[in-house]
Amino acid sequence: MNNDLNAASDFDADFDALPSASAEKGLAPLPATQRLGMVISGSLSRGLEVRLDRRVSTEELAVGSYAVIRGQQKRFFSMITDVLLGTASDDLLLSPPDLSDPFLREVHVGTSTFGIVHLTPMLALEDGEPRPVKTIPAHFSEVRQASQEEVNEVFGEEGYDKARDTHFFHVGNPLDMEDVKITLDLKRFVERSSGVFGKSGTGKTFLSRLLLAGIIKERVAVNLIFDMHNEYGWEGSSEGVTKRVKGLKQVFPDGRVSIFTLDDESSRRRGSNPDFTVTIGYDQIEPDDLEMLKDILNLSDAQIGAIYALHRRLGRTWLANFLNDDWIDSWGDPDDESGGTANGLKALADDIQQPFQTLAALRRRLLRFERYGFLKPKAPDDAVDRLFRYLDAGTSVVLEFGRYGNMLDAYIFVANFLTRRLHQKYVEKKERAFGNQAEEPTPLVITIEEAHKFLDPQIAGNTIFGTIARELRKYNVTLFIVDQRPSKIDPEVMSQIGTRVTALLDEESDIRAVLMGVSGSDGLKEVLARLDTRQQALIMGHAVPMPVVVQTRAYDLEFYKAMGFRDEEDLPQRLASNVERMRGSADFEGFD
Repeated sequence: MNNDLNAASDFDADFDALPSASAEKGLAPLPATQRLGMVISGSLSRGLEVRLDRRVSTEELAVGSYAVIRGQQKRFFSMITDVLLGTASDDLLLSPPDLSDPFLREVHVGTSTFGIVHLTPMLALEDGEPRPVKTIPAHFSEVRQASQEEVNEVFGEEGYDKARDTHFFHVGNPLDMEDVKITLDLKRFVERSSGVFGKSGTGKTFLSRLLLAGIIKERVAVNLIFDMHNEYGWEGSSEGVTKRVKGLKQVFPDGRVSIFTLDDESSRRRGSNPDFTVTIGYDQIEPDDLEMLKDILNLSDAQIGAIYALHRRLGRTWLANFLNDDWIDSWGDPDDESGGTANGLKALADDIQQPFQTLAALRRRLLRFERYGFLKPKAPDDAVDRLFRYLDAGTSVVLEFGRYGNMLDAYIFVANFLTRRLHQKYVEKKERAFGNQAEEPTPLVITIEEAHKFLDPQIAGNTIFGTIARELRKYNVTLFIVDQRPSKIDPEVMSQIGTRVTALLDEESDIRAVLMGVSGSDGLKEVLARLDTRQQALIMGHAVPMPVVVQTRAYDLEFYKAMGFRDEEDLPQRLASNVERMRGSADFEGFD
């Protein structure tokens, strides 16, 4: 038996030494990785079936991991999309052998019974370059586990690639391939809008922090993060455990990240020490800022029309006056004994030619704005101008919502208010810089949670967020959306999402929405359904050359250090090391 194994090992070594299609002339020989088996059947449309070698157990192979088929002229980089059990004869299933005998088990396994994996060829490797798959390898082509070098050929090697002028960010590892790194192209990631999707509890915030940290570290763009639940700027919760993890400002304490807040008291209580407190003046609010709240505030079309009528009649003071009882009372007839606000509203309704009932209902709904401490009759500082200055200088900003994070109407209102005005500033600066790339604004990525509330099919065509998604970075602004119900996002907007990072989804409609427009979606649907509930994701789209399933990196001290963070405990050791470099060792007596 040992002689047989040695002979098989020698044969594999001899095979690897042969000049094959996968080792192009003049290039280094391919790395020796574990042989899995050989191709026995299949087609380009349905994928390929691979019979596993007797020494390879089906228990060792996970759906979503990678293999390379070594054809006669090409290598086919492929994903495992299914694992099956095969037999040489159906009679064996009717009368199963007694495998309690080790000898009989050795005889049957790999001969009369064997494992089969279904491979979907994703890319063909030719001359070291990945290309679309337009053909398939021949019968009995060898299949091996993908090596790190082959993965790098496809996804890029971690770090800065000077030839392509881009940064490749290590986002995780293929399933059951812990020593192999998967990267995504950060430059392409921010070129188009992107999204993180997954059901509640799958770690969307964890994934988002990971990706945003990569963008900040490599300075490929600046970020404006509308931090609904105070998870990004300062300490946030770790997925599934009670311990706290560092926010982006703690990971990058060198000024690359600043914290703005709507709720200064809440932010300081949590220790985040914000750089600026955002206030919005009533006189800054326009009808377009409220139209997105139509569903949240249950506003009718007639009430939206009344808002525009008030704005036309009263100008910048429309909202402050409309919510002021004394001002409303002043419209009433002093000779009318009923008096009061109702009397004043009737007179105002007549003046702007709107129904009294419509105006009264609108005022009741808008009075909830008085609960928002960040709204003032007049803002002491222009938050939009301050925000633009930070972003234009290359500083990412996390806007904490504090206690207002649980108020969806407040979140949507503020995100819409700021984004509309920032986008306009980017449009103006981009147009002024036409032909002068050095004067263009720094690329901006805007992060929003509960994205389907902003991008619902009924309103996405008329909102600033729908506009940004469709512009494809025309004005250096893109979206980074985080959502658990992608099926509720306008399909036209979803089609413009360049890179999709998807954790576990269990709703069929959500799965269809995420895979919309992706080739080979049937096989990916099976992959997506088998993801773990945490720290696994399917990445596909603009920033990766092919769909990839990863076990994401841990967001821990090791990750912080990879981003450049230095723990206080490391400082004395670093100081001593630097001193030794400058002065030399105390034992050094000089050269001979």
